[in-house]
Amino acid sequence: MGMIADERRRLADLVESLSSEQLRTRSLCEAWTVKEVVGHLVAAVAGSNGAALLLLVRSGFNIHRANARLAAQMAARPAGELAAMLRANAENPFRPPIVGYPGQLTDLQVHGQDIRRPLGLPHDLQPERLRVSLDFLVGGRAVGFVPKRRPAGLRFEATDLDWSWGSGPLVRGAGEAVMLALTGRHAAFADLSGEGVAELLSRTK
Repeated sequence: MGMIADERRRLADLVESLSSEQLRTRSLCEAWTVKEVVGHLVAAVAGSNGAALLLLVRSGFNIHRANARLAAQMAARPAGELAAMLRANAENPFRPPIVGYPGQLTDLQVHGQDIRRPLGLPHDLQPERLRVSLDFLVGGRAVGFVPKRRPAGLRFEATDLDWSWGSGPLVRGAGEAVMLALTGRHAAFADLSGEGVAELLSRTK
């Protein structure tokens, strides 16, 4: 929970540092701008449950469509307000089912890179937090993050962390790139090497 709270505060600092043009930049989540990604992360802890349920109903119970609409609604607020909401909810103890706190931490780290990479900003990820997310993504509980078949039969090695997992054709690279590739971000594949990279890429299409 302490890691999550700190990541929310760091994201708030980042949001306040961005220009209007940067906030309008297309993120690695291709359907969302940088500001809409921030809106999604704010909505996860600061949105009204009743409003979220109503949007889900109006979206035909399609959770991805409802999520996109909720993110867009949040993103209509001023950036400073979104940053303030992140800080106000930094220590919000909400624990989502199945994915739990590791899922929340991973959501913050992955979406943080969805923002930073297109803007050419350093990732500034903390090794111990990145390790938690890598363990989560290959651990079978990452519902909505990684289909179970995606990492199956492959070996992953982080070149900048004491972390590896699996057996089979190798996928090797910095922990940040491995995390993003596991979650289907094609922009990270250029930073990977090994005979398993092509197979992993084929599983993200």
